[in-house]
Amino acid sequence: MTATTVDIPLLSICAQNQELLPEIKAAVNRVLESGAFILGPECKSFEAEFAEMMGATYAVGVDSGTSALELALEAVGVGPGDEVIIPTYTFIATATAVSVLGAKPVFADVDEVTLTLDPRSVERLVTEKTKAVVPVHLFGHPADMDPLLTLAKPGKIHLVEDCAQSHLASYKGRSAGSLGAFGAYSFYPTKNLGAAGDAGALVMNDAARRDRVIELRNCGRAVGATYHHMRVGHNCRLDEVQAAVLRVKLLHLRSWTQARRRLAGLYHERLKDLPLRLPPLGSDGTQPVFHLFTVRCERRDALAAHLKRRGVGSGVYYPLPVHLQPAYAAWGGREGQLPVSERASGEVLSLPMFPELSDADHARVCEAVRGFFR
Repeated sequence: MTATTVDIPLLSICAQNQELLPEIKAAVNRVLESGAFILGPECKSFEAEFAEMMGATYAVGVDSGTSALELALEAVGVGPGDEVIIPTYTFIATATAVSVLGAKPVFADVDEVTLTLDPRSVERLVTEKTKAVVPVHLFGHPADMDPLLTLAKPGKIHLVEDCAQSHLASYKGRSAGSLGAFGAYSFYPTKNLGAAGDAGALVMNDAARRDRVIELRNCGRAVGATYHHMRVGHNCRLDEVQAAVLRVKLLHLRSWTQARRRLAGLYHERLKDLPLRLPPLGSDGTQPVFHLFTVRCERRDALAAHLKRRGVGSGVYYPLPVHLQPAYAAWGGREGQLPVSERASGEVLSLPMFPELSDADHARVCEAVRGFFR
C-alpha cells in the first residue's frame, strides 16, 4: 500500500449496487420494454411506497433534491421580497433554492451538539418578511422541530424540511419530513436511498399542496390534463428508470438504516475516550440515520492526512459556511457572524459510513483514528 492509497473508502456506491445488480437490471428492462418513460406506473408506485415508508400521506417524485426544495418553497408562496431563514452550515443548494425564487436567504447559526438549525438563532432573525424556515436534518440527525413548529403556528411562516440526508430519521417518535408543510428528499447516488443518477421527491400531508407541486413539476399542467396549464411551471419530473431503481432499493432501506445505526454505535464504543466530539446517537424517540458519521477534531486536517496515509478515506462536509461563500458575498456575510457554524467548519471530519462496511474494516478505521492520538 502506497502512502496515498485509500482502501477503506468514505462511502461505496458500488458495494451496494453490485449486490442488487440483477434486481436493478430487471427493473430497468421492465421500463424499457414498457415504453412508458415519463410519469408512468413506476413513478406512481414509488410515490405511494415512499410516502408510506416516510410516514406521510402523499409523495411527489421530481428530478432532484434541489428541485424538491425549490418547488416546496414556491408552493408555499415564497417569491421576490420574501425572506427565508436557513442554516448557514449546509450544502449550498439549501440557499440557492431560495435565491432562484427571487427571495432572500437569511442565514442562521446551528446547535453546538447536533449541528442542525438553532431555534434561538431563528427567533432572533424573524421579521415581517419571513415567509419560510428551512430546517436541515444534517448528516441524518433531525433538527429540533418543536420550537420551530411553535414559531410557525400562526400560519404566516411555513416550515420546509430539507431531508436530503435523513431518509427514515425520526424526531420524538415522529417521522422527519412529515412535520412541516413539505419534506424535500434527495436521491443523489450517495444518499441513504440513492438513484442511478439525479432524483428527488417531496412528501406532504395536504392534498392541495400535493396537487400544486404536481402542477409545478410538469409545466404548470392541471392535474390530469395535457394542454391545460394552471400556472407557469417547471419541467422537473422523476423519470421511470430512476423510479424503478428506487423501488428496488426502497425495499432495503430499513435494513440499511439499521446497519448505519449499528456502525454509529460501534464508533461510539471504540472512540469514546478520545479527544473527539462524536455525533449524538439519539434519544427519546429522536433517531438519526447517519448519512455521515461526522466527528469534530481541533486538528482536523492533520487527522485526515494521517488517515489517508493508513488507507482510510474521510471527508469534510462542509469547509465553508454558506454566508461566507463567494456566491453570497453580496449579502454581506462576515467572519464571526455565526460562530458555531464557522467553528464547526474548521473541525468536522466524516469517517467511513455505509451499510456494507465490514466490522473488520470498521475496526481498522477506529484503530487508525486511535493511532493519531497516541
